[in-house]
Amino acid sequence: MTESSTSNESKARYSDDIYEEAANWHVNTGEEKIYPKKAAGKWRRLKWITHGIWLILFIGPYLRWNGQQAILFDIPNRQFHIFGLTILPQDVWMLALVLLFFAMLLAAVTTIAGRVYCGFFCFQTAWTDLFIWLEDKIEGPPAKRRKLDAAPWTAEKLRKKSLKLLVWFVISVLTGISFVAWFTDARQLWHDLLTFNASAIEYGVIALFIAGTMLLAGKLREQTCFWLCPYARIQGVMYDKETILPTYDFHRGEPRGRLKKGQLVEGNGDCIDCKQCIAVCPTGIDIRMGQQEGCITCSLCLDACDAVMEKIGRPTGLIRYASMDEMEGKKQLPLLKRPRVLIYLTILVLSIGGIIYGLTSLGHIEVKVLHGRTPLFVQRSDGTIQNKYDVKILNKTTDDISIKVTASGIEGMVLKGAEKPLLARKGNTGSYIMFINAPAENIKDERTPITFKIVNLDDPTQTSSYESMFFAPKP
Repeated sequence: MTESSTSNESKARYSDDIYEEAANWHVNTGEEKIYPKKAAGKWRRLKWITHGIWLILFIGPYLRWNGQQAILFDIPNRQFHIFGLTILPQDVWMLALVLLFFAMLLAAVTTIAGRVYCGFFCFQTAWTDLFIWLEDKIEGPPAKRRKLDAAPWTAEKLRKKSLKLLVWFVISVLTGISFVAWFTDARQLWHDLLTFNASAIEYGVIALFIAGTMLLAGKLREQTCFWLCPYARIQGVMYDKETILPTYDFHRGEPRGRLKKGQLVEGNGDCIDCKQCIAVCPTGIDIRMGQQEGCITCSLCLDACDAVMEKIGRPTGLIRYASMDEMEGKKQLPLLKRPRVLIYLTILVLSIGGIIYGLTSLGHIEVKVLHGRTPLFVQRSDGTIQNKYDVKILNKTTDDISIKVTASGIEGMVLKGAEKPLLARKGNTGSYIMFINAPAENIKDERTPITFKIVNLDDPTQTSSYESMFFAPKP
């Protein structure tokens, strides 16, 4: 037997098997459960790698920094601690910039390459992928899972279903605990949970995460993307004709036709209607019907189609990332010549600049000074002019510290109310009334700039300054 005839027989057997399997695959319309087939290929591997970013959820709360929890969002005390940096409500503008940055990043990525976030980074996709992978390991491939669900309850079915739900439940519990650990001391949280001393809020949040994870990742799955996620509804306004998306090359694939004896029929396109692209799709859509709101840009259909093309000896890329302009034979515009992309990138750069400025300008201590309004100044009998100030000192550190306050700007001026070091409470703003007396002969203008400076006596490298004004009568 020649090598060519052996190859043809192999293709014929492959086509028989694939069409027998194809009978089980049809487009999802939401009426029944989807049993997605396990895909293999470069895009599937990339998805597992990108899903790995969510390991931060489970690992992050247990990182330590200078003997304390490295990242802690202490909402009751209105403080965020991030690797020694304390962010207080006064720095909320930075949070706004962070939210703006991620919003624009999402818009920019969607405009360039579709729902990449949904397919590769979304927590719903990641947890659903994990739950389906576990389901496949416990209950078997799609055909067996479908048969098991339709079968009457037996001891074997009860064993498999119980084991699956138990594993899902453990993951859901760890998800809930890990989320709460970002907002309280992680080690203390585990102690409180194991001794049943956790607060009602902690138990409640964990319970909500358990229920939500089991429901969204275990039960609803793709229906969450279809009906609950607003992003599926607004993605269309972010696309344009230059957006690259998983696309079926209808010029090459049509007309579709089944293999005969393992061979393409003359006159047919490369699509052999094997429905493998539907089989692996987690939302059950048919990418050959064009772009739909159910497409989460996971690229598993690319892996499935490429595997089939390799089996039948045809070039890969029948389903590939491409834009509408490319499909229509038009020239692709460079990214920097697309107005929408330019606008998004500009906002991204500005928000990044603001965040960097904020992080670099945030000090451990801050001082602000409010000048007394009534009266602006007082002429004293000893020939000095007196101004009143409300000095506010913010301590962003995690310890109470001693602060020394000084002022400069007028020769011979004396600062009253700061003769001794002041105690600044951790994470709080203290208000102190102070007076400056300055000799009248040394005052040249009605308004003279003066500078208040504070120094942390426990760590003299920590300082902060604030410029105010000294008011006096006309010379």
